[in-house]
Amino acid sequence: MYDNHYYIRSSADSALITDIAKAINGQYSAAACYEQLAKMAPHEEERNQILEIRKDEIRHFQVFSQIYTSLSGRQPTPQLGEQCPSDYYTGLNFAFKDEQETVDFYLDIAEKWNHPFIKEQFRRASADEQNHAVWFLYFLTQRKLK
Repeated sequence: MYDNHYYIRSSADSALITDIAKAINGQYSAAACYEQLAKMAPHEEERNQILEIRKDEIRHFQVFSQIYTSLSGRQPTPQLGEQCPSDYYTGLNFAFKDEQETVDFYLDIAEKWNHPFIKEQFRRASADEQNHAVWFLYFLTQRKLK
């Protein structure tokens, strides 16, 4: 899979660890939010797709946590970020914007890091986040058309 020991060599590496911790918190928060959104979804198709997106977020959380532990020697302590809206439509909009912002954040991390495994994981997560944003936009558009 990957070498379990990456060594912090500079303050730049320390900044990347901080970015990875932020990514972990984002995935942790997204998984919690999407569980709520799935429960509010008006149709089974939407609910199932949101739960699939949630699975991706959990997978990203797990991979990022492994990377964080390898880099820092510590287990992450994830924190919930901004509270998920309690209204379905507002939640979809919130999720869409969050996913779009996350795409660029993950690409930035991938560009800063030289280890191939880490670069690939953040590039892959970025592509997943873009796909999630498209789904949320689709659900938002469908609601406006009805």
